[in-house]
Amino acid sequence: MEIVFLGTGTSQGVPMIACDCRVCRSADPRDRRTRTSIHVVMDGLHVQVDAAQEFRLQCLANGIARIDLFVLTHGHSDHITGMDDLRRFCDLRGGTALPVWTTEEGSARLCAMFPYAIGERPMHVGYPAFQPQLLPAVMELPQGTIRSTRLPHGSVEVLGLVFEERSTGAKFTYYTDCKVVGPAQRALARGSQVVVLDGLRPDPHPTHMCIAEAVETAQSIGAPQTFLTHLTHAISHAHDEAALPAGIALAYDGLRLIVPAKETPGA
Repeated sequence: MEIVFLGTGTSQGVPMIACDCRVCRSADPRDRRTRTSIHVVMDGLHVQVDAAQEFRLQCLANGIARIDLFVLTHGHSDHITGMDDLRRFCDLRGGTALPVWTTEEGSARLCAMFPYAIGERPMHVGYPAFQPQLLPAVMELPQGTIRSTRLPHGSVEVLGLVFEERSTGAKFTYYTDCKVVGPAQRALARGSQVVVLDGLRPDPHPTHMCIAEAVETAQSIGAPQTFLTHLTHAISHAHDEAALPAGIALAYDGLRLIVPAKETPGA
């Protein structure tokens, strides 16, 4: 299983407009963050999770040339606004609609923002076409399993995702944009080789986990490797990553990971 972090920043991005703080002026490329999204390749199945404002540029920068299905975790603008650029992937599918798996809130937001794109085929050649569907708790696919759960994020619920690749048993958890990861969601994530968690900033926030909350959650889940994403300009990659416990790191735009195969007991 391969993971590509297309973006790891917040709704304002980093550097921010009209800000001259040390992170916004940083020369470290890891401190330049576009809005958060991720691309997962599971036994050849290409799953795109969210499409930020910079989605087209993220695809070009990371060589994303195929999407088989799309997951919208929730309808906030920094996760949905780039979906019009999915029109190219509809072209590459022969002009058929792209399945969009989401929540009730995400579906309503999708239909409100892109009424011209809802249907089995594009309205015109070159237009996008989406088929919104509610993501079930367990989606069985030939390439593996995608499990979903609901996470609290202010007034909305966000989809938390757990991928398990059929051929290797590799397991990956993606919990972005959430304030709390409850006992059931932690249990669902256990056994993952890699976990990604919302880790907005050092100070507490009403709708996102701060660094300390994300670290506690990561240690409770106990994955060999955890990455924090959705990072504000309050986080300096080099400085703040050095203070994290072993096995926990900061994600950055363009980071690529191969999730290792599940170890066989006694092997």
